[in-house]
Amino acid sequence: MTEKTFTITADTGVHARPATLLVNKAGQFESEVEISYNDKTVNLKSIMGVMSLGIPKGAKIKISANGSDENEALKGIEEVIKEHLGE
Repeated sequence: MTEKTFTITADTGVHARPATLLVNKAGQFESEVEISYNDKTVNLKSIMGVMSLGIPKGAKIKISANGSDENEALKGIEEVIKEHLGE
């Protein structure tokens, strides 16, 4: 399993459009991919799960991937986060 922590810097936090980008990117990989915020963990391939977290600006989130392509999955998701959501 690989994991990485990010800080959300987008003014609107993780709202519908960037959440969709994350879910679509996670769906491209075989690995199980999860996002954690405030002691809650959901499947990153589920738009409803991601939206249920209500992630605001300034939040620290953890992305974890477990599977045959976990490194590629984490790298792809990191690119989406850095381009649209944070650091």
